Order: sequence, then structure tokens, then C-alpha cells
Amino acid sequence: VVESWSFLDTVESNFRPLVVIELAKGTKEETIEWFTKRIVDKKANGGAQLLIKPLVTENGVENIYLVGATHLRLLLGAETVGLVKECSDNSMRTFTYSSRKTFKDFADDNHNFLTMAECQYIIKHELENLRAKNEKMIPGYPQAKLYPGKSIVRRLLTSGILVQIFPLHDREELKKLRHSWYGQVKVGYQPLDDIRCYFGETIALYFGFLEYFTFALVPMAVIGIPYYVFAWEDYDKYVMFATFNLLWSTVILEVWKRMCAMLTYRWGTLLMKRQFEEPRPGFHGVLGVNPVTGREEPVYSSLKRQLRIYLVSLPFVCLCLYFSLYVMMIYFDLEQWALDYHKENESNFSSLMLYVPSIIYAVVIEIMNRIYRYAAEFLTSWENHRLESSYQNHLILKVLVFNFLNCFASLFYIAFVLFDMKLLRQSLATLLITSQILNQFAESLLPYWLQKRYNRRMKKRMCSQKTDRDLSIAEQINMEKEMGTYLGTFDDYLELFLQFGYVSLFSCVYPLAAVFAVLNNITEIYSDALKMCRVYKRPFAEPTANIGVWQLAFETMSVISVVTNCILIGMSPQVDALFPDSKMDLVLTVALVEHLLLAIKFIMAFVIPDKPRDIQMKLAKLEFESLEALKQQVRAFQMQL
Repeated sequence: VVESWSFLDTVESNFRPLVVIELAKGTKEETIEWFTKRIVDKKANGGAQLLIKPLVTENGVENIYLVGATHLRLLLGAETVGLVKECSDNSMRTFTYSSRKTFKDFADDNHNFLTMAECQYIIKHELENLRAKNEKMIPGYPQAKLYPGKSIVRRLLTSGILVQIFPLHDREELKKLRHSWYGQVKVGYQPLDDIRCYFGETIALYFGFLEYFTFALVPMAVIGIPYYVFAWEDYDKYVMFATFNLLWSTVILEVWKRMCAMLTYRWGTLLMKRQFEEPRPGFHGVLGVNPVTGREEPVYSSLKRQLRIYLVSLPFVCLCLYFSLYVMMIYFDLEQWALDYHKENESNFSSLMLYVPSIIYAVVIEIMNRIYRYAAEFLTSWENHRLESSYQNHLILKVLVFNFLNCFASLFYIAFVLFDMKLLRQSLATLLITSQILNQFAESLLPYWLQKRYNRRMKKRMCSQKTDRDLSIAEQINMEKEMGTYLGTFDDYLELFLQFGYVSLFSCVYPLAAVFAVLNNITEIYSDALKMCRVYKRPFAEPTANIGVWQLAFETMSVISVVTNCILIGMSPQVDALFPDSKMDLVLTVALVEHLLLAIKFIMAFVIPDKPRDIQMKLAKLEFESLEALKQQVRAFQMQL
């Protein structure tokens, strides 16, 4: 059934390995034979109609299989997944095999029409859509139950038979990308189109947002420096700075929507139709019938899920929030101790000791955030959400609520309970800088160092076995399968979200926050690029049209920042002196200004279109042409009748 694939022989020209499948050691032969047969079988017989060959080295078969596809099969797959490509007339249209000649750069012998990332995405889609027909179980594993319509790959993963599936790196293309991306220190834009071609739209869009956000912070940083140097204690001079900050936060988020639309239209994902979501791999329940598709699949009571959320998850999150506040109060005790110690000793050492509690607290915050993240993932998985989107939304909500309170509660307490602006500046600066250093170390430098150590050991082992250089692809696969798996852009967006909070929430107190954010983001671009290219396995491309729920999260943060900055300005001695007789007038004035600023924000958000005019026209034209084509099909059908 499966042809032998040996790197000691001449490589067949028509087979290009794109995706690696690793099965568990000791997987039964009947299971392997059945699975590989389903992969190579024709679509009409329920197969994926792909090419698969085992990796054979001098040590024999290692339960690693390479998957590829013919050029024709990939083109048909591109139509199935709804890829959007550029036509000869420069318009973007959904690719169809019948109209392939109308697409730009298409030729029957041009195997680069589809990017490698698109080819790997097509193969992943076909593998995930391999479904059980009449099988009741996976051959050789009676405990691994199947039912008609169940995804075979998902069952193999949850049963532990399939260890992992990952796309293979293209070493030559990766080398070129590394050089243009971070191989040279330069001031300029990232090669977003090249990143998109290699890693897909989701990752390219994250780096696009990171770059855009960094450039958007520059005006805040430039304006913040003179405010910090020349107007430290004059809070009335911060009114203009805070007002600019609030309008800036609205404008940059609205302009990003337009930039995002321009990028995703060029990449084709703005036009891609949303795929019907399948149940996520971890979802379980009793076998029933899906009322939408009519297919048999696991069914789980929504009432049970709601009970788990409100009776277990919600109390646990509240308990974690209480614990976070308890740790915060311990931090304030340490601050008081450090202050008392400084008053008693008045030395350089005691001055340094004033920063120690904030540094310790910043480290504790990072540790708590990471521990809570694991707990949130476990709880959200236990809630048994049917769809991946529902799972992600509940996870993001849990993590954002805890991270927001954990990172910012102490700052709110200092500002609005202790009324200590000097301590607020000190704590904000310490928390921001410490968290940035820790994140850079934990997310990029440490994984890179560990991966480099592993690669050195692996190369020594290969040399000791006296392997021929013809085994370079086998060596590459053995190295890549041990690399860490990139878990998505969640943590990267979360880091930017918290940074946005530090910059915008208390901007009128610490204008230098934007300066540190710009410096951090410049290094973040390089370190994130490094980890994508050198530390992690290549992730599968995931088409996306925007940054999803994170856009709403950033907009919510900008609304909260209006309230905090207005209250901080209202608390300043200069503003307080304007209302010596009635504090109620002060409160009403601050509330009025805050409402006016919010109104301006929402008006600006409404006035600035989410999509540029030319893209709106192109989308309207495509919709009109689709409706006309549908009408013609209906007329043709009616004439046949």
C-alpha cells in the first residue's frame, strides 16, 4: 500500500515531503496499514488521495511518515478550502480549478503558484477531514471507538496513537526569510508578505500588528520625554498630554482596522468564507445526531456545561482574584517596611531597597499569571466546549480578567486609595520594565538557548553514527520533531494588551511608559522572529481576516483608560484648587469631561471607516458579480426544466 521512502536512494522528483506524521512507538501494523490506506485512497472511497511514504534510515523505519500530494491534488484542495488568489486583472477571487487560467502567474508547470504554507494547510485540512465510514473502532485498538463521520486524525490524537503532525521547514526559504527579517539590524518595515507566504496569515498579522503598534507608540514616546523632563510635578500640564493619549488610543485602533483590511484583502483572507466548525478534539459526550448536519457525533448537555462554568469555574476564578488581592496587600506591607528602613538609615543601599518590593512583586505577578494560565486551560477544557472558537473565547475571558486585576490592581489601589502619585510612578515603572525583561527571557532567550543545546547534541550524535550527508532531510526531521510546538499568538497578544494598559491607563502620571514600550517592542520583533525561525516547529498556516477578540480587548482597555486618566487629573492639586468650596462640583465636572471624551471616542470610531473606500468598492463589485452569476445559474436551470 505504501511505497518505501529511503533517503539513501534517489529521491523521486514527483514527491515533495510537506507534512510529517509521527506515530507512537509500538503502533500495531494493522493500524498503520489501515491509516495509510485511508490517506492514499481516492476521495470517492472516503480517502484523502494524498501521497505518503515512511521515513527509512539506517536504523530502519521509525514510525515517521512523510505526506505530500500531486500538483493537481493540491489545486483541487485549494478550491475545497476556498483559497483566494489574485487574478490577471488584479482582482482577488476564490480559486476554482475550472477557471485556473484566469489567475495571475498560473501555469500547469508552475508548482510555485501555491505557497508551501498553503500546500501544507491544504494537506492538514484533508487529513483532518478523513472520516470514519463503517468502522466502529480503530483497527488494533478496540478501546478507541469510532462512529460514522468521526475525524480519524482527531481520534488517533486523543487515543495517543498519533503523537504529532507538523509541517516541514523549507531550509532554503527559511534561510532567505531569516536574513531579510532579522539577519541584519536595520530601521525599516518587516517583510510581512514573505512572513505570510512562509508562516501564514495569522502569524503575519500578529507581526504586522506588533510593528504597527510600535510605530504608533513613537509619537507618545516623543511627547512623553519633555513632559517627564520639564513638568514632573505640574499635573495641570498633563491635561493636554492625557487628552492626546486618549484620542491617540482611539485613532490607532481604528486605523489598524483599515490597515488590517488592506493586508488581508491583499492576502485573500478578507474574502475567504468561514469554514463550518467541527467539534474540537477534546470534546466528548454521548453519541447523538447533530441537528444542523444530520451526522452522528458526540452530544453534551449545555445545562451541564453551564453548571460547570457557574458552580466551579466562576468560584475558582473569584478565589484566584481574591488570592491576587491578598498577595497585593503583602506587597504594600513590604513597601511600608522598605520605606521605614530608608527613613531609619538614609543611605544609598536603603534607596535601592525602595525598589526591591516592586521588583519582587513584578516577578510574583509573572509567576502567578503563568500558573493561572495552566489552571484556566484545564478548567476551560473540563467545561467541555464543543467548538474551538467557544473554547478560545472562554479561555481568553478567564485569562484577561485575572491578568488585568493581577497586573493593575496595585496601581489602582495606589492611585485611588493611597493617593500616592510618587509611589504610583515608581511602581508603574518597575512593573513595566521588570515584566518586559522577564517576558523576553522566558519566551525567547531561554527556549533559544535550550534548542541550541539540543541541536548541538543531535549533530554530534549524527556525526558519531557516520551518517552520509544524503541523510540531511532525515536529520532535519529528527531535529524538528523534538522542537517545541508553537501554541499560537495568544501569549504574544496578551503581552501587548498588558503593555497597552501600562501605557494608556496612567499616562498622565508616567509619560516615559511609551518610551520603554517602544524599546521593548523593537527587541520583541527580533526575539519573536528568532523563536519562530529557530526555536519552534513550523506551525500550520491559519487563514484569518483580523486579530479577532483582541481588537475588542484593546478597545475596552482604551475606554477604561479614559476613566482612569480623567479621575487622576481631577485628583491633582491644581485642579482641586479650582473647586475650593464644593467637591461635588469637581466630581460632576470630571464626570462631564469623561463623558465628553468617551463621546468623542465613539464618534471617531463611527466616523473612521473600518475598510478603505477602494476595498469597500472591490468587495461590493465581487458581491454583485456573485449575485449575477447565481442568477444566470438559476435561469439556466429553469430553461432546462
